[in-house]
Amino acid sequence: MAVQLENQQDAAQQESVRKRHFAFRLNLLFFVTFVLFSILVVNLAYLQFVKHEEMKARETSMGSFSTLIAPIRGNIFDRNEYPLAYTESTQSLFFRFEPGQDKDYVVELAKRVAEAFARYGDPDAKPITAEEVIKRMDVGYDLNKEPTKQPGLISLPRRIKEGLSQREIAYFLEHKDELRGLEITEESIRKYDTNTIAVQLIGYLREFSTASNQTASYLNRYKETGGEYLLDEYVGFDGLELMYQDVLRGKNGRKRYPINAQGRIVGQVEIEYPEKGNNLILSLDKDVQLAAENAIMEHLEWLKSEEGKKYNEKGTEAVAGYAVAMEVATGHVVAMASIPDYDPNVWRGGISQEEYAEIQWRIANGTIRERYADLPDDERGKHPTSLVPPGSSLKPLTVLVGLNEGLITPNERFNDTGVFVYGRDESRVRNAGGRAFGSLNATTAIKNSSNTYMAAMVGNRLYMSNKYDNSLDVWDSYMKQFGLGVTTGSGLPGESAGDPFYYKTAETSSRQAALVFASFGQQGRYTTLQLAQYATMLANRGKRLQPQFVQKITDYEGNVLEQFNEPVVLNEVDIPDEYWDAVINGMESGVSWAFDGFPYNFRRKTGTSESDVAGKRVENAVFIAFAPAENPKLAVAVVVPEGGFGGWGAAPIARKIFDAYDEKIGLVDRTPDGE
Repeated sequence: MAVQLENQQDAAQQESVRKRHFAFRLNLLFFVTFVLFSILVVNLAYLQFVKHEEMKARETSMGSFSTLIAPIRGNIFDRNEYPLAYTESTQSLFFRFEPGQDKDYVVELAKRVAEAFARYGDPDAKPITAEEVIKRMDVGYDLNKEPTKQPGLISLPRRIKEGLSQREIAYFLEHKDELRGLEITEESIRKYDTNTIAVQLIGYLREFSTASNQTASYLNRYKETGGEYLLDEYVGFDGLELMYQDVLRGKNGRKRYPINAQGRIVGQVEIEYPEKGNNLILSLDKDVQLAAENAIMEHLEWLKSEEGKKYNEKGTEAVAGYAVAMEVATGHVVAMASIPDYDPNVWRGGISQEEYAEIQWRIANGTIRERYADLPDDERGKHPTSLVPPGSSLKPLTVLVGLNEGLITPNERFNDTGVFVYGRDESRVRNAGGRAFGSLNATTAIKNSSNTYMAAMVGNRLYMSNKYDNSLDVWDSYMKQFGLGVTTGSGLPGESAGDPFYYKTAETSSRQAALVFASFGQQGRYTTLQLAQYATMLANRGKRLQPQFVQKITDYEGNVLEQFNEPVVLNEVDIPDEYWDAVINGMESGVSWAFDGFPYNFRRKTGTSESDVAGKRVENAVFIAFAPAENPKLAVAVVVPEGGFGGWGAAPIARKIFDAYDEKIGLVDRTPDGE
């Protein structure tokens, strides 16, 4: 009995201990839970109130990424708002590389995309193969999954094709769940008038990735415009497209993609639409421009005809022509033709090596820089470039130099025997055809285009004068004041300052020879735009005007933002009216039948300059003119390398430009007050 009672007491005591242990463990659990919960609450409070901004920023940066949308480029119109370069909306297919897309999937996707292009695309368009598709995807490997190069940035969408057809759009939208990584985006594409109007002046576009890699000067131009560029965005690469890149471009838009921690897109795309660029309204008139281009093409054909050979046998090898027409009052350029030209639409969507080879010698603007003949490689070097000596078209300036420097007087007589002998070695200068003009003064010397007068009365006298430390510097100063040997100030990319070589001749021969030959236009090569600026300066009697191509800038809707109606005078020469009269009255040289029946009194100077090319001497046709003589409104310069006599090889082109301008705009005031 006692043992049983003792056992019961032990059991009760053990139960009591167990309960105390259980209670302790339970309390400990509650305490630990309380502590952990308190820590959690404190941390939540800390994140909420202390780390809120930091976490918000982290959430944003990790929860989305964005890409730029290229802006819609402004349009380029002629002075009557005829579209020369314009933007059209199009739908483009892009590929976006996402994490988790393995090579097998991407290769199959490329094949399906190519099949869709072949089935639903334009049957006349150049086919895009699966190999080309995966190359444009820029994933770093080919259809065989072999590495080709480092892949592009994952975050950047890759353009696969622009200008999707409606059937292509329908197919890709219908199968968008199967074709992950593809998206259709609205873009703008650049189109140029198919009449190829002033294509070298207007310029063209190339992808930024290509353009910015050309030279540092290109990249600096784009940086100066501000804003970020997409690698596949089309940017101005030459001409006005490049010169006015910042005006035409507009401002970027942006796409924002919500993503999860694995980098997958998990929500709707937010779009901030780009701002459209501004428009350019040019001073160019498309009808006058087309008249200039057609006149050159037709005349090049005429020079090769039997009739052309009959009148101008030295012009049969001409293959190119250049013309610029500039308004005398403002410097506005109405026409700028560089023939042969090409269709700049070829650049859109990329250009093949074969296509580039076909046009490469036509791309450059030969009116502002040196351009080689569009001929086979073995023939190109046998013909002169677009830069030629002005020849006799420089003689009005030569006489101005002589008069203004006191080397001659307007009425001083010179007996032209047809030859002038100078120097210890008795070098000779002859007139064209060996003609002797007899007694000449400053005016008749220009009219008869006397080489001997220019050489003896100006070139040689300038050399012999004791007034100057370096007479060649005096000549050079006048040339530059009249825009020869310096750029015209047009602002066009790649403009040449010309190629004056009288200093080089002075080194290799003599200063006397340099000045003698310079006096009749044989010591420098200049651009057609320089000659047009020079002709304009003769017409307005001493003001060198900046060539202007834009009359106004408007926003995309047509509201005027800026106008350019006033002339920009770069420099002015102070020469007495008596001297101007003597020179301008002499600008009446013969111009064949080209100006028969022209209804206005006009001033002109032909030039037949010589170039030594590939061991032979060729003659270039040069012509400058302005009309009407009494109140000049338009100045024209025409250059036809290897075109023979200026009166036959270039003047007929100028006549058609004057006629087109008179018909379209008017060489005289057509308002009631001016009738």
